[in-house]
Amino acid sequence: MSPSGGVTRSTLRQQIADALRDEVLAGRLRPGREFTVKQIAEQYGVSATPVREALFDLSAQGLLASDQHRGFQVREFTIRDYRAMVEARSLVVEGIFRSPADQVAVRREALGPIRRRASEAVRAAKGGDLDVLIGYDLRFWRELGGFVLNPYITDFLAKLRVQAWVFAVHRLRGEHPDEHVLWFGHEELVEAIAGGDRDGVLAVMHTYYDHALAWADHLEAREAREAGEDREAGEAREAREARAARDAMEARGPREE
Repeated sequence: MSPSGGVTRSTLRQQIADALRDEVLAGRLRPGREFTVKQIAEQYGVSATPVREALFDLSAQGLLASDQHRGFQVREFTIRDYRAMVEARSLVVEGIFRSPADQVAVRREALGPIRRRASEAVRAAKGGDLDVLIGYDLRFWRELGGFVLNPYITDFLAKLRVQAWVFAVHRLRGEHPDEHVLWFGHEELVEAIAGGDRDGVLAVMHTYYDHALAWADHLEAREAREAGEDREAGEAREAREARAARDAMEARGPREE
């Protein structure tokens, strides 16, 4: 973990929080990694106060877990957590687009940049470029969230998206991600929203939920398979050790009384 550029005192808290979030999202700070305020302060050559504030900010976003005695730890999200994130996102988005109230205001001047973000996210997803994809994907959803008139909903959805990437990134890096693993319906979603097609929006989002849950199923199956392989390897090792012990006893011959 290394600082990426100078940190100015005017924005220490935010810059440190952003730098650490980037390290987590890049998979360089893996789940379970522990560190203290003192370690981060020494790394960046700053006082403890802005570091402590930045770490508490990331804890409030659900990215870090804090312990009074052990410091901070990158949070470990389980497959069950991920399923809950997908479910929460689906309930909120469907509530927005099924409600008779006007909860979405599309600003035409904002569609151009969002379309560009969508295009770049799709290109990165199809190419399996996680570093580029994560950056464009988060910007895409954040800017799209600007159309939602309730800022609490916008903040909640943005927080869920970041947490979902924290769950996914180190798992995806071991999967050689391609279009079968990564979702790339960004462009279809933008056009459905631009056209005021609520049913179309929900249809695209359902493909996202189905895709996410199918990946969760895949991860569960893989973990079960790996657990079974580990158990079989352990049993085989125990059998070898027992056999070696018996052979050693037989080689020594019967004990004299």
